[in-house]
Amino acid sequence: MKTFLSPAFLLFAAAAYASEAAAGHSGGIPWGNIVKQTVNFAILAGALVYFLRKPLSSFLKERSEMLRKSIDDAASAREEAAAKLSAIEARMATLSDEVAGMNRKMDEEAKEEAKRFREAAQAEIERIRIQTQVAADQEVKKARLELRREAAALATSAAEEIVRKTITPEDRERLVRENIEKIGEAVR
Repeated sequence: MKTFLSPAFLLFAAAAYASEAAAGHSGGIPWGNIVKQTVNFAILAGALVYFLRKPLSSFLKERSEMLRKSIDDAASAREEAAAKLSAIEARMATLSDEVAGMNRKMDEEAKEEAKRFREAAQAEIERIRIQTQVAADQEVKKARLELRREAAALATSAAEEIVRKTITPEDRERLVRENIEKIGEAVR
């Protein structure tokens, strides 16, 4: 505290002397006024020190602790950031390998997908071929049946024509009589 009062006292005295000289008082240094002002200043400074010492010291102590805590937090945040940075750098170092691995995997998946598409297309082609074969077989059967019907119809009409030309009216009567007799026997 003494180190604070000595420079303050000299500063105060110089200010008082300058104000006296400016006011036009040339009658020497008024030591009485200077002493009174110095005592008043000392009382004021003492009262301020007495009343503000505890709050000021606790404020400065809290501020010092807060700054120390901030410095510690900043150091831990810096360490954390450095750890994250090293993790990111390590990840970046392996990223090209990871990308290459992903590309290989995508290529393999694309090949598998193309293989599945080819297999599905082959299965569809085989299914269509079988359906076409079944439809063709059915059409052939249908055409054969139609040809048989036509052949039967032509054979029947040719037979009728032959029978008309070769059977005489007497043969007809005889056939009718024989058929009636057979029907009569079957009914009895």
